[in-house]
Amino acid sequence: MLNRSGVSMTTLTATKQILANVELQSSVGCIVPQSLGVTVDNKKIVKAGTPIKINLMNLQIAAVGADNNTPMNAVVLHDVDVTNGDANGTALIFGFVNLNRVDSDVATAIATALTANGASQMITFIKA
Repeated sequence: MLNRSGVSMTTLTATKQILANVELQSSVGCIVPQSLGVTVDNKKIVKAGTPIKINLMNLQIAAVGADNNTPMNAVVLHDVDVTNGDANGTALIFGFVNLNRVDSDVATAIATALTANGASQMITFIKA
């Protein structure tokens, strides 16, 4: 599912862990679009916990941002660097997310996405 020519490696700090229980989760690979990124320092990042809608029948189709009109069926599991365009990421489709571990803007986006008709009930959001 490599969607870029060539492979690059960047060493960063430890990834943000948003899961309340790392053993009780299911996730799939996905394509994270650059349009969902926010500027952090000199990079464009899609933050962990960002609500998305993925096509589970065709994971080659890029995810779209979920909001009050587009029901979410996943969240981005780890920060994804989309500075150079769409990038591979991991979509959590079942699990328990600790809202205390996501940024406040992401928590607001999650609250908004949960109001959409048809939003997934497979992801449980808790404050632990």
